[in-house]
Amino acid sequence: MATVVACSFAAANSSVRIPKPFFPEKEFGQALVISRRRVSAISASRICASMSVATPLSTKPDDLVESILSQVMQTDRGVLLSRNEHQRVAEVANELQKLCVAEPTKCPLIFGEWDVLYCSNPTSPGGGYRNAFGRLIFKTKEMIQVIESPDTVKNRVSFSALGLLDGEVSLKGKLTALDGEWVRVVFDQPELKVGGWEFKYGGESEVKLQITYIDDKIRLGKGSRGSLFVFQRREPLP
Repeated sequence: MATVVACSFAAANSSVRIPKPFFPEKEFGQALVISRRRVSAISASRICASMSVATPLSTKPDDLVESILSQVMQTDRGVLLSRNEHQRVAEVANELQKLCVAEPTKCPLIFGEWDVLYCSNPTSPGGGYRNAFGRLIFKTKEMIQVIESPDTVKNRVSFSALGLLDGEVSLKGKLTALDGEWVRVVFDQPELKVGGWEFKYGGESEVKLQITYIDDKIRLGKGSRGSLFVFQRREPLP
């Protein structure tokens, strides 16, 4: 399936002001106590942070799903994440992959409407509209993938151009299962709508995607070049 559409401690400096001549002994002692407390607090926070990093991931599917969603939501589909944050997303995805159903390409849960929440290569979904220059001009509003039975895929990116014109790029393609995990989608020409203009451009395109996890809430996939995608179902299943 095509998509249209990762610890550092803050330096803490605690200093003791050198007392001026005739600095009252009582106040100087209080300053030292306060400084020691600050150092102790900083050390404690570092120890707690280290413990949290070392905490093993849950093996419960629901916990892992909630974890990955909390990490990728409100990140502009991965653009705002640091390298370490991308790595933590990948770690959760790897745990979920171990729990994936057998032959997910045959699972009916793949059908429906999906929001593209995340890509480990944030410029991949959406092409030129999502690279560094494109994001200056086009503000992405929605990135949606619809999979319809038996073999239709529709990708849609809606955007605002310079905050003045609303637009949309859409793709329609045919889905083919290559095996129990991999699928291929061949897309027709992209269609662009901006304001009152509507036209097609470019040519056909083809992508391959491995489904690594799926349930009633999310779907995970990996592109042929290793990019990780996180999709969230737009509406709950009945």
